[in-house]
Amino acid sequence: MSYKYEVIVYWSDEDAVFVAEVPELPGCMAHGDRPESAVRSAQQAIRLWIDTAKEFGDPIPEPKGRRLVLA
Repeated sequence: MSYKYEVIVYWSDEDAVFVAEVPELPGCMAHGDRPESAVRSAQQAIRLWIDTAKEFGDPIPEPKGRRLVLA
């Protein structure tokens, strides 16, 4: 399943990987050796974030539907 949350991808010199952040879901991020793999990992992180929020009864923000990829 592909979620419609905004994903921002950038290069981290410190970690030597691409980082994919999901600003609408606090603390939700992933990484990969290529921008595409970082986005794929972010989709998994989004699913886990939502599953955890449901488990604890926390609110889940509606996605804005934008996707911005910066490399």
